[in-house]
Amino acid sequence: MSDPRITSSIFTRGAVDLSALRTPAPSSAPAPVQAGPPAGAPGGAVGGVTVVDVTEATFQSEVLERSLTTPVVVDFWAEWCQPCKQLSPVLERLAVEGGGAWVLAKVDVDANPRLAQMFRVQGIPMVYAVVGGQPVDAFSGVVPEAQLRQWIQAVLKAGGVSVAETEDPRLGEADDALMSGDLDAAEQAYRKILAETPTDAAAEAGLAQVGLARRVAGTDPQAALTAAEANPDDVDAQLLAADIEVLSGLAEQAYQRLVGLVRRTGGDDREKVRQHLVGLFTIAGPEDPVVASARRALASALF
Repeated sequence: MSDPRITSSIFTRGAVDLSALRTPAPSSAPAPVQAGPPAGAPGGAVGGVTVVDVTEATFQSEVLERSLTTPVVVDFWAEWCQPCKQLSPVLERLAVEGGGAWVLAKVDVDANPRLAQMFRVQGIPMVYAVVGGQPVDAFSGVVPEAQLRQWIQAVLKAGGVSVAETEDPRLGEADDALMSGDLDAAEQAYRKILAETPTDAAAEAGLAQVGLARRVAGTDPQAALTAAEANPDDVDAQLLAADIEVLSGLAEQAYQRLVGLVRRTGGDDREKVRQHLVGLFTIAGPEDPVVASARRALASALF
């Protein structure tokens, strides 16, 4: 699924007009609004984070004013909406995990049709982020939790909130399976993450590690390295030797081995070596300086 966020252009075109919801400001400046419910507010504190049921009458205080100091995520929902019953519990759980960094405001569209109309809600669930008294981002429908986490992180950054990146529990489970040697379970877990978040670099690296572990299973490392030394043009022997070197912490040596092999081969063999080397790059990640250097060497060897 693509990024659930939509551009802010719908707001700059005036699609959301909140002026009717604002009441005249008092003559003296109001005290800053802190995260947490005012006295008598609907909703309740869940795990130290406020999840508020909002109506048109309370929208200004619970959303607009509160968003001046704390980002507010507004969830438009209805009791009859089955997708809402999938998304809302996840939003509530993530609000708890947020530890007060943001507030979840829930709007029943049946009870508050005017609010839904002002936000141009055409289908639910519909989720808006409000920062500094203005909508800044939105998405509709049910999205994977991983993308939802990324969206919330972006909202917090827009609100100037400094928060620690939360670890994806799915990655933890996949990594545990890999470390325990359950390669089938690890592969399944990494592929599931990539199906939901295709650009997840950690899952890509994990999946590449699964492939590496399978290729070297049952191999005598020293014998494989000796065979590669004796047969410098044996493609399969060189690929296995490179795998062993990566596992032994000699990634730079492995990359140099395969770049040299690219220079000496052609056709299908050359492409096989190139793909294998790119797979090894994936394990380390694109920001690894050794990978960056090896990529330049590979480009030179190819072109």
